[in-house]
Amino acid sequence: MYAHASRTPSSVAATRLVAALSRPETVPPPLLMLLGMVSTQVGAAVAKQLFAATSAGGTTTLRLGLGALVLLVVTRPTRWPGWRAAGLIGAFGVAMAAMNLAFYAALQRVPLGVAVTVGFAGPLLVSLLGSRRVVDVLWALLAGAGVLLLAGLGGIGVDPFGLLLCALIAVGWAGYVLLGKAMSGHVPGSRGLALGMAVGALCVLPFGVASGGAELLDPRIVALGLGVALLSSVLPYSAELAALRRMPARVFAVLLSLEPAVAALVGALLLGELLAWPQLLGVSCVVGAALGATLARRG
Repeated sequence: MYAHASRTPSSVAATRLVAALSRPETVPPPLLMLLGMVSTQVGAAVAKQLFAATSAGGTTTLRLGLGALVLLVVTRPTRWPGWRAAGLIGAFGVAMAAMNLAFYAALQRVPLGVAVTVGFAGPLLVSLLGSRRVVDVLWALLAGAGVLLLAGLGGIGVDPFGLLLCALIAVGWAGYVLLGKAMSGHVPGSRGLALGMAVGALCVLPFGVASGGAELLDPRIVALGLGVALLSSVLPYSAELAALRRMPARVFAVLLSLEPAVAALVGALLLGELLAWPQLLGVSCVVGAALGATLARRG
């Protein structure tokens, strides 16, 4: 029943997003952003199907490996980026590998909405704690309260190891954002992402081979892995880039703040992961902190 339900929405999301990206100028930027976020979370839901046939390491290997292959074909990087840029690309790839490996391992133990929200709080808290404004400290406290609610402060039990993996997602996501920003100043366009994803794929390959083995060569599993790579990496990145070209960065950040809420909704609709009210309150706190911090900043 779940397999049928997850294939149908994922194929619909992919079809609509591909159609939108074929003529992005005809699609309102906020709609592009929404389609990109839905695509990312539907990709995560589809990835849960792979857990019955392969491991979190195998799923991560397929997502990063196939995603890197698609982006390398599209961007065709041919020039050596230089040693400094190469170092940033390598560090970016390691952060991406750690974030994705922890994410898929966490999905085996906690709901999608919890994993995404706690991970999202990582770069948000890094950004807010680096500020000297009192109001940003308050937003950071609100986000921290949201994480505590998700961690079980409201009496809802959460798998302890799954929660630790969520913390690793937050650390990896923060590193991904910071290193990605630094890398973009040295490697223009999508080439840095493609090369970083290739590095990440090489980093997780031993985990994938050790836990997945020959199953990673099964045509059905490869097809699902390609779907995850397209839905979770290639299509949403293209949608966000197309939207960012036509909207202010501040508006982009406001819309991106809705990512945890989208994850919770997709988890409920496709995976039947209904969050308890303390967890929903936690998601609301993190989303509210992100929205408040973005709207309160000037420029």
